Amino acid sequence: MDSTDTRIQAEALTAFTCDVLARAGACEGDARAVAAHLVDANLGGHDSHGVGLLPAYVKHAQSGLVSLDTNAEVVHRHGAVVKLDAQRGWGRPAGEIAMTEGAALARTMGVAAVTLSNAHHLGRIGAYGEMAAQAGLISIHFVNVTDHDPMVAPYRGSDARFGTNPVCIALPATPGRAMFLLDMATSRIALGKARVAANQGKRVPFGSILDENGQPTDDPSGFAGFEMRGALAPFGDHKGYGLAFAAELLAGALSGGGTIQPGNPRRGGIQNQLLSILIDPASFGDEDAMEAEMDAMMTYALASLPADWDAPVLMPGDPERARRAKRSVQGIPLDPRTLEQLNAAAKQAGSALHLTD
Repeated sequence: MDSTDTRIQAEALTAFTCDVLARAGACEGDARAVAAHLVDANLGGHDSHGVGLLPAYVKHAQSGLVSLDTNAEVVHRHGAVVKLDAQRGWGRPAGEIAMTEGAALARTMGVAAVTLSNAHHLGRIGAYGEMAAQAGLISIHFVNVTDHDPMVAPYRGSDARFGTNPVCIALPATPGRAMFLLDMATSRIALGKARVAANQGKRVPFGSILDENGQPTDDPSGFAGFEMRGALAPFGDHKGYGLAFAAELLAGALSGGGTIQPGNPRRGGIQNQLLSILIDPASFGDEDAMEAEMDAMMTYALASLPADWDAPVLMPGDPERARRAKRSVQGIPLDPRTLEQLNAAAKQAGSALHLTD
């Protein structure tokens, strides 16, 4: 945390965000769900997917880039497959409906594949993995993004051709361990992390972004506000690029919502498509034996002597749990630029609320 940051308690930030979204036109239930989703991302340390997105959400609501009066609907069923269309509605409520449908089908069939198309920004995808895990299910999620210009360059490329296309894998908690939650963008850093760094006047890891000329850099200034000059780089070179490509095809094509190729509309909004595979472990036999094996593997992996004693080996999901515990007590840090943007968004939406430093 920078010395100029302001810490705001999650409850106050949620109330502020909910009021701004409602003033921008969201119905009460959607405003509450989206606000809680954004603040929860901040609590987990994912500020790139937190309330810093509120100005964009307000803009989308006021520009007709998100539908304010629709709900996700099932449009196709076949065996273990269910497809939903969010009809350009808010992402978080649509994602919850998709997970509910997928969970019910997985309990019946053992395995379910659920797609969601035309959803406004789904936000932190790990939240949907958490929903499945809390229901006792294993889940795998692939996401792509449309309706705006691409953000991530292909491996060996010099300009953007993909979204950040996150991949998430979640497993339920076992008797000995908390849930396993792997949630990652296929770019080296998320777009929001570049925006946050630009707002804070900080550098990013060299080569995680490309400048306007396609050259690697550590200067995120091209991503300040909600504009973009340059491109993000895929993580792991050809490996992250391959995963991004797979997410684009799996989520975009199977859902019917489309890919980021230029034949599809780019209105300047954020539309997500999702493919989720949900698995009921009970369908695979002896759950006790499976949990014991998972516990044993987790214990084995985490017992590796750390290269740095101040940075022990962690399980995917541990960093978020630690940050959530800390920020729940100390508050969520907001840098001055983000604070300014949030208050401007509130004023634009007609909210009387104001965050103070």
